[in-house]
Amino acid sequence: MSNPADYELDPQIAALLKRNEQGLVPAIAQADSGEVLMLAWMDDHALAHTLATRKGTYFSRSRGEYWIKGETSGHTQEVLGVRLDCDGDTILLTVRQRGAACHTGDRTCFDAKVLLGDDS
Repeated sequence: MSNPADYELDPQIAALLKRNEQGLVPAIAQADSGEVLMLAWMDDHALAHTLATRKGTYFSRSRGEYWIKGETSGHTQEVLGVRLDCDGDTILLTVRQRGAACHTGDRTCFDAKVLLGDDS
């Protein structure tokens, strides 16, 4: 396994990012079908690793370490595209998800609680 911390982000891309106080940017993973799967966090190294390997790579705020989606579960994300929003403060990954995206075993992290939904 390659270490995400060893990857450096292109300075031109890095200049576009607006990070929080911890140096992180929220990253939304969306299936190639359009389904929103999850939200996680990236720093420059995680984004650089994702761009270089096409594997969804994130930074865990609770564990303080990098994780590559599916490395332990087998539920991998093949990254098909990466976009930055207009403000540079959110990353959108288009992925081919294999297995569950959520740590609970659900396909998406947005299945658990519906606050307002279509009744039809």
